[in-house]
Amino acid sequence: MNTKIFPWQNGAWHRLQQMRARLPHAILIHGPEGIGKTAFAEWFAQSLLCESPLADGQACGQCSSCGWFVQYSHPDYRRVRPEVLDEEDGAGSADGDPPDESKKTAKSAKAPSKEIKIDQIRALSDFMNISTHRQGRRVVLLHPAEALNTIAANSLLKTLEEPPPATVFLLVAHNIDRLLPTILSRCRQFSMALPSADEALRWLQAQGIADPDVWLAQRGGAPLAALASAQTGSGELIDELLAHLARPSTEGALKTAERLQKAPLSELVALLQRWLYDIFSIKLSGRIRYYPRYRKELDALAKQSDMTGILRAIKSVNERQAISEHPLSAKLFIEDMLLDYSTLFS
Repeated sequence: MNTKIFPWQNGAWHRLQQMRARLPHAILIHGPEGIGKTAFAEWFAQSLLCESPLADGQACGQCSSCGWFVQYSHPDYRRVRPEVLDEEDGAGSADGDPPDESKKTAKSAKAPSKEIKIDQIRALSDFMNISTHRQGRRVVLLHPAEALNTIAANSLLKTLEEPPPATVFLLVAHNIDRLLPTILSRCRQFSMALPSADEALRWLQAQGIADPDVWLAQRGGAPLAALASAQTGSGELIDELLAHLARPSTEGALKTAERLQKAPLSELVALLQRWLYDIFSIKLSGRIRYYPRYRKELDALAKQSDMTGILRAIKSVNERQAISEHPLSAKLFIEDMLLDYSTLFS
């Protein structure tokens, strides 16, 4: 029984093992957020460094190398990610990212960065210019790859174009469309899909989650994202926003923005994206994917809107997602988003 990968990842693990005979220098693991890609990549990295891997290629978990790895002190392993993920490690991430105890330092007055910066990529040079421990491999895990800023991405590209010997880069991405085409061309792409609904529901039920079908639908079938939402109590936030989306009004938009201004903006935008997708889907095929509990309200909204307006609203909210991490004012951002949504039905 696997202990380090999730039940729905067994097929992906076996596919990955087929690449080990001629292992690429860079593998880009990509797929929907919330399915455990990062944890999967970490386990693969550990298996590559393991001194006594099991028959199916998984790490033994018992050797010295595995011991160093789980303590984030392996001399041949580096993890590159935004500073903000270190701040969030107390509760883990929605993609199965485990905590990094070695990164816990005194809090800085400066807000942690949400980007992967050039200094982090440059720091890899010293790591790659020294001999590996026991003449084995070295592994670099970088996630999420979309967090690379432009300068850092170009610096990484130079390394990928002339990879050092005995080095494997593992990049994890939720959306490969946001990566430089040149980086994509230097990596072997490895896609991971959502688990089946039945498999995801069984897993959520085993975690003791109430109404797992509701949480799973709201998070688009991503079980780890559903688990994170259920455990963090974001249900009230979701219900408040959905209540307004179901009955949009100018006054409601202003009040909702006031109450939700401290909520993560990217989550609010993503929720509206999924809501608009359901309206679009009803209009097109009569089906609902994300919010089946709101069937009556979504049906009514679909009848009040036209396809041109829906597509315009979807385009607008997609553009908002791109700037949701850097708003001038969270309250004004939400107000503008909800007022724009309301015009769809006026």
